[in-house]
Amino acid sequence: MLYPLIIFFFLTNGVFSQSIIQYTIQNRCPADINLYIGGRLDGLIPTGDNVTRFLAPDAGPFYTDANGGNANGVGSTKAGFYLQSSYYYVVVDPNHFNTGINISPRPAIPRSAFCRSIECDDITCANVFTQTPTTFPPFQTGVVPPLPLFGCSNANTTFDIIFCPLGFFGNQGVAIHPNGNLDKCLDYRGRVFGNGVPVQIFDCLGSTGQRWHISRGSTKVKLANENFCLDAGSSPGNGVGMKLWQCYDNLPAQQWYFTDDDRIALEGKGLCLDLPGGDLTNGNQAQTWQCTNGNLNQVWTVL
Repeated sequence: MLYPLIIFFFLTNGVFSQSIIQYTIQNRCPADINLYIGGRLDGLIPTGDNVTRFLAPDAGPFYTDANGGNANGVGSTKAGFYLQSSYYYVVVDPNHFNTGINISPRPAIPRSAFCRSIECDDITCANVFTQTPTTFPPFQTGVVPPLPLFGCSNANTTFDIIFCPLGFFGNQGVAIHPNGNLDKCLDYRGRVFGNGVPVQIFDCLGSTGQRWHISRGSTKVKLANENFCLDAGSSPGNGVGMKLWQCYDNLPAQQWYFTDDDRIALEGKGLCLDLPGGDLTNGNQAQTWQCTNGNLNQVWTVL
């Protein structure tokens, strides 16, 4: 398709409107990705490459089905635009994070609340929508739009969209190993996400299903880029098997404390994540057990 070389524009009440907008889409992911625009496959972008499209002010959303995303947009991070009112934004599926994304207006305005870049690199990032908005407030000249909307009304603005701005798919997380054994990893059974799926020990495969988000101190133990957490159940105690469960804020069964001596303790319960009998056999389900000094079955190495 041939696109017009001249971009027409007008300025009304501080809102810049262009009939055609230039969007440059970059792929910094470690693999080739399919680009979808407005629910339709636009084409393949090789890793390290970019494409430029001249489209309407409300084009998009822009997304990819790579790394567990979908052609219909479910599970895909999206770049959205409603430039009739000078707005742009990011949408993140709260149940799956497939790629990081960055939107950068060009030219940028240094130290301004307008025409700022947005970047989201993991499922916990702030100032994003969890579903595509369908209505937008009127743009007001000189008034910063309410987050998670971002605004830019400058004439002749173009937009860069970057998939995987950090060079990899989402936040990769860390592996959790039993007592320094780097050949074994905390894992979930059957390679299927779902409430109640047992959490077990298994050979380290380097897969995303063995990567977790965890931090020192009070923490959730959350599968990387998924909305499933290590869950101790409603009646935690000695010998209770660990499972995955959808993550919820302020749920005691999912609130852990990663200690300086490498134990993962259920907060306020005196119970620790424990490998039964220290048995490294694939499929041995992790459990909670009374925290005991010197118990190597309760030592976990995070790398």
